[in-house]
Amino acid sequence: MEKVIIATKNKGKLAELEAPLAVLGFAVSTLPDEYPEIEENGASFEENALIKARFVANDLHCIAVADDSGICVDALGGEPGIYSARYANDYALLPGETKDKANNRKLLEKMKDVPAERRGCAFHCAMAVVFPDGREFVAHKTWEGTLLFEERGQNGFGYDPLFLDKELGLTGAQMEKSVKMGRSHRAKALNAVIEAFRTLNL
Repeated sequence: MEKVIIATKNKGKLAELEAPLAVLGFAVSTLPDEYPEIEENGASFEENALIKARFVANDLHCIAVADDSGICVDALGGEPGIYSARYANDYALLPGETKDKANNRKLLEKMKDVPAERRGCAFHCAMAVVFPDGREFVAHKTWEGTLLFEERGQNGFGYDPLFLDKELGLTGAQMEKSVKMGRSHRAKALNAVIEAFRTLNL
């Protein structure tokens, strides 16, 4: 069984990506906890995804899948964008607060005076596949929504509790996994990657 490494240590991402790739016959895993951090110094979601996937494919000599994703808020000129995961690095964590919660807290503080009609946002996901022989494929997909004034829901991770899918009236953190996998930016990018595996003989 051919091995695919998801170039992340994020177990939430593994939960979303593992089953669809396993259906194609791949043995899927994430990077071990002790794996060194890969510097994401690209200027776009696509560049960062390729940086991670290329590094892992070359280093571990296997197929590597990496995504770079984040939320872009219209009223903030696209912030936090590619800095979504480290948006609150300049904030001190409150007692018991996770990094995700700190990121959400910072975003809510910056948006506190923005009215509901100006809180449009979109999740972005660029997903890259890199093979040890140098073949590459990148998909970039979005998920449009609006930013709430407070967190809602217990599922998901990251900015999911603040992101409202207006069509369903649910946040990413209120959706069942099966519903989210039918709508999210990451699910759309993954579907494009799976289609590429099938049709482009990746």
